[in-house]
Parts: sequence; structure tokens; C-alpha cells
Amino acid sequence: MMNAGFTQLLPDLLLGGLAALLLIAAAIDVRTFTISNRLNLVVASLAPAYWWASGLPLWPDAALQVAVAVGVFVLLALAFYAGMMGGGDVKLAAALALWFPPGATAKFLIWMSIAGGVVTLLALVAHRSRGRPGRPKIPYGVAIAFGGCAILAERFLNHFA
Repeated sequence: MMNAGFTQLLPDLLLGGLAALLLIAAAIDVRTFTISNRLNLVVASLAPAYWWASGLPLWPDAALQVAVAVGVFVLLALAFYAGMMGGGDVKLAAALALWFPPGATAKFLIWMSIAGGVVTLLALVAHRSRGRPGRPKIPYGVAIAFGGCAILAERFLNHFA
């Protein structure tokens, strides 16, 4: 039998682990412009542990989060096919959507898009200042990590709302 204190702390530990994984994904993406399938699988596979630790009912709550994550995947897959995102970015954003209820996922996508615009502008300025031709590579994992961490921070910083 688990200690009651640990049981209450487990959701926060899992969220802290998620934040660390997002920061790792962003750092790797800046260096290599890739996000590994293994990292995406870890993010996705830890979501059910978080649901269990938080007491999230499988029906309809967890099922709705899965449905929204599938929607995020389909939406961002269109961006992938348009050449606007990498495949690892699409998978990471969808895996992250498994962790959030629908309203928080919408906020995540907004924060991710804003951060993505900033990251894209910075990459474009750096690319042009170096006199390189063509399109710059964009480490969109940074924007995904920012959006995810913004939502995670709300849980701990928004106690007065």
C-alpha cells in the first residue's frame, strides 16, 4: 500500500518530470533539429500514470483527452505536410495534449503558436544575418516546450484565480 503523502505528491512529481522532458526536448531540438520518437513515446506513455495519480476518470475525461490529442495530431500533421513543422514536433505536441484537459490544450496551442512565431523570427534573423540562402531550420520543440511549461506553471502559480 502506498503512503498517503506520496500518493498526494505523485501527480506533482509526474508534472515535474514532464517539465524536465519538455526542457530536454527543447535543448535537443536546438542542437539537432530533431525530437526523438523515444522521447515522444515516454511523454505519451506517462500520461496514463498521471491520469491514475490524479484520479481522472477514464470515461469520459481521459477518453476526451485522447480524442483531443488525436485532433491535435491531425491538425499539426497538416502543418507537417505543408512543410511548416517536423514530424517529431507533431508527435510531441500530440503526446503533450494527452496530459491536459481540452481547455488547457487550447491554451497550450495558443502559447505554442505565439512562442513559435518568436522562435521563427529569431531563427530567420539569425539565418539572414549570417548571409545564408533559403529557409532557416526552426527548432519548434522550443515553442512546444514553452507552451507546455506555461500550462504546467498555471497549476502552481494561479492559486488566486
